[in-house]
Amino acid sequence: MSGHSKWAGIKHKKAIIDAKRGKLFSKLVKEITISARDGGGDIAVNARLRQAIQKAKEANVPADNIERAVKKGTGELPGVSYEDVVYEGYGPGGVAVLVEAATDNKNRSSAEIRRIFNDKNGNLAGSGSVSWQFTKKGVVLVSSKEIEEDKLMTIVLDAGAEDLKEDDGVFEIITDIKDFEAVKKVLDDNNIKTESDEITMIPKSYIKLDGSHAEQLLNLIEALDDQEDVQHVYANFDIPDEILQKHF
Repeated sequence: MSGHSKWAGIKHKKAIIDAKRGKLFSKLVKEITISARDGGGDIAVNARLRQAIQKAKEANVPADNIERAVKKGTGELPGVSYEDVVYEGYGPGGVAVLVEAATDNKNRSSAEIRRIFNDKNGNLAGSGSVSWQFTKKGVVLVSSKEIEEDKLMTIVLDAGAEDLKEDDGVFEIITDIKDFEAVKKVLDDNNIKTESDEITMIPKSYIKLDGSHAEQLLNLIEALDDQEDVQHVYANFDIPDEILQKHF
């Protein structure tokens, strides 16, 4: 992997494929419900809900499903009570793996996550064991075909972006959480199309993997991502592009 942007781009493409298969619907609806529960149903003041609804719309989740999920979160409709849970562990090669889940049965989820780690050559660790190796940031990807780097840098830095990097034809814009929406808005105001945007956990450093360790780690990440309660999987790996492209 050549920086964070390559993996972010692949995740985005994989999400589109998963959405076509219907695999993402339940996870997106669950995120909407939790976001509305924690921050209310008004997207004007609830950034997490606003982003969750945007992702759901991009995945073609029906509007009625989105509306019901919001109402279940705010208590206007009865619904399942979900709990946010974070799991931390290590994958092949000592890679740090951070898993965010939302579940209505913590015991079931914990058992299943532990089984996946064990089956895929990893091991679950205690709270705080790897989370310190990540920082929560906003990440926006823009194709280099959209705009010149100098012009883009001026636009996003004025809006509060922390950094801009170019990697394999893609500009990666890094923002603080509080400036994420402002950067997205200025891009939209300037008619600059984004390839993806998300609040994510960025590793502070990366571990290089190749060969069997790289394949094993990607198998672990994919198995975790396919688990129904898992919302996001983060890992601090650096894997060659050809292995990433082949795997996904």
